[in-house]
Amino acid sequence: MNSPILQLLVLAGIAVFLILRLKSVLGTRDGFEKPSAPKIAEKPLRRANLEVIEGGQDRDITDHAPEGSETARVLGAIKRIEPSFNVAEFLQGARGAYEMILMGFERGDLAEIKPFLDQDVYESFAEVVEARQAQGLHIDAEFVGVREMALDNAELSAGNTAEISVRFVGEMTSVVRNRAGDVVEGKPNEIKRQKDVWTFARTLGTDDPNWQLVATGE
Repeated sequence: MNSPILQLLVLAGIAVFLILRLKSVLGTRDGFEKPSAPKIAEKPLRRANLEVIEGGQDRDITDHAPEGSETARVLGAIKRIEPSFNVAEFLQGARGAYEMILMGFERGDLAEIKPFLDQDVYESFAEVVEARQAQGLHIDAEFVGVREMALDNAELSAGNTAEISVRFVGEMTSVVRNRAGDVVEGKPNEIKRQKDVWTFARTLGTDDPNWQLVATGE
């Protein structure tokens, strides 16, 4: 047997060995399959810290409202009406809504945020935006972030309408420009703090999961 043929046979044997080795390690996959989730051996699962256990504290509530307070009582009532309600998740959603609504108002883009505004709040925002436009002014604003956020109050009406107020301290840059583009108020790189108390409302037990902004204040 000449040398070239011998070399081909040796290479073919190596290739077959590598293919069999890969199959033993990776398995055989047809098309795209999700890899199996890794298993963590001998580690017991930790129970979520948000559940109420045997009538004890609900940490999801007491992490955000003093135990025994009226706010904590109302949050407990909300959970009894809608067991899926979660205070931490609500606050996370409120954080995102704060940035979206605040920036929509600053820039005068109210169409996208209208579904998240109560009619009275929308009309107040629209009045301010129209007044700016009439004066030939527009605002250049950039959101930096939420520096502080805390649940402020919670109320529940007889019609199962829940209202939850949240205190925000946001940071942003904002300048007012005229029609010529000249800055008439503010500094482009100056970070300002915006303090707000916003109240969100929703009728519990309905199919619509969205909370609406019903009041703003400081």
